[in-house]
Amino acid sequence: MAEQDIPSPERPDAKAPEGLTPLAQSHREQLRELAWESIRVGLDTGRPLQIRSEDYPPPLSEPGATFVTLEKDGDLRGCVGTLYPWRPLVEDVVNNAFSAAFRDPRFPPLERQELLRLKLHISRLTQPEPLEVASREELLQRLVPGEDGLVVEDGWRRATFLPQVWASLP
Repeated sequence: MAEQDIPSPERPDAKAPEGLTPLAQSHREQLRELAWESIRVGLDTGRPLQIRSEDYPPPLSEPGATFVTLEKDGDLRGCVGTLYPWRPLVEDVVNNAFSAAFRDPRFPPLERQELLRLKLHISRLTQPEPLEVASREELLQRLVPGEDGLVVEDGWRRATFLPQVWASLP
């Protein structure tokens, strides 16, 4: 799994990885605006922003998988997403933004006074591909830091590491 960064002040020129059609700058900005609006609507109504995906052009109306990460004062405040593209990209972003703010079980629901201290990051994911390895060493040799994400599964347990997480791992 690789990711496309939706623009943020830190990475305004992020490129789409192989396997993802690049999004126009206007589409990337629109997704960020909709994510923020979904959080603001959530503060007022307790529900995500309601949209009609058919009102948006391709590729926003086409299936997409995203993660929305919220940081407050440099610390993780919420991160929720989908690994597989099963709903329109614009719906995925709107719902994941709401869920990152209000449904991440690691954190209490977002409160209004936190809003101005938040940074929002959207990652658009490629389709995960299986990676069979025989050892931890082989896994580490085959992964490309900052480019590859990783889904680790053991029975019913699963952990997801987005490509951006490499910066915070030893």
